[in-house]
Amino acid sequence: MPNIVTIGGGTGSYTALYGLKKYPLKLTAIVNMVDDGGSSGRLRDELGVLPPGDIRQCLVALAESSKLLRDMFNYRFEDGGLRGHNFGNIFLSTLEKKTGSMKKAIAEVGKILNIKGKVVPITFTKKTSLCVDLEDGKNIVGETHIDEVEAKEHRAAIKKIYLKPKAQINPDAKQALEKADFIIIGPGDLYTSIMPNILVNSVPGIIRNSKAKKIFVVNLMTKYGHTTGYGAKKHVEELEKYLGKNILDYVLVNSKKPKKITHSWYEEFEEYPVEDDLNDEYKYQVIRENLIRDVIIIQNPVDNRRRSIIRHNPRKLAEEILTIIYPS
Repeated sequence: MPNIVTIGGGTGSYTALYGLKKYPLKLTAIVNMVDDGGSSGRLRDELGVLPPGDIRQCLVALAESSKLLRDMFNYRFEDGGLRGHNFGNIFLSTLEKKTGSMKKAIAEVGKILNIKGKVVPITFTKKTSLCVDLEDGKNIVGETHIDEVEAKEHRAAIKKIYLKPKAQINPDAKQALEKADFIIIGPGDLYTSIMPNILVNSVPGIIRNSKAKKIFVVNLMTKYGHTTGYGAKKHVEELEKYLGKNILDYVLVNSKKPKKITHSWYEEFEEYPVEDDLNDEYKYQVIRENLIRDVIIIQNPVDNRRRSIIRHNPRKLAEEILTIIYPS
């Protein structure tokens, strides 16, 4: 059974895992640990635990339990002192405090949700922060401050991204990468979902030396203040700047434009479909397919956060990855 490792966090990892779990694959989700906003950030600050949000999403994606249980772990409180918190985040943090280990907490929730595969934090370093230096000399500390850019707010381009203090790789993540047959990077926000994994000490070298085939799933849309003006080529170049050149074997790019009704919503925030400006002069193979799913617009009533409404289709993405794993 092929050993598949995904690298990322949040909705992107959820999408990939949800599609892939339907196939006979050995799945391991490696998840970033820098989330310091929303429910995860509050729990991290108040309880001194690791941020549970991305872990929860991956656990739910891999779950083969009842829909009620899956929905319960994703349930977000809308009132009272728990307003803004996810039940699953609180449950994971409670287990971490009780057992003294996020690893043990994940194992217990994995049993409850009957997950197919493993969820592995990239690091157990608790006090590391995601930082960026901008082209205009400004420095931003904290994933939530990097992530949230007001519409029309001018922000200089990102020059450098790093973790401070440095984070040490979780031995289980190291072992998973070393034993992988295929490593899937993305989909997900380039700088706040994918890069926090790559920036952990020794990760680029471990991926480079792994025998696995490396697959990069390019995002569907640019992100204002992060990847403004980035085409697929720039996404790859930024990843290679930290991961290393000539490591990728495949790059998956969406070939279909989103519906106008959803696309226009992004235009208000100066976000646009990622242009496919890749050519065939690189080491990796470019795969172009319709990978898109237009989603109904939902504004979160609790924290008023803006959610992505154009996402990868889990089934289509999984099918394309399967053509790489099992070439005809």
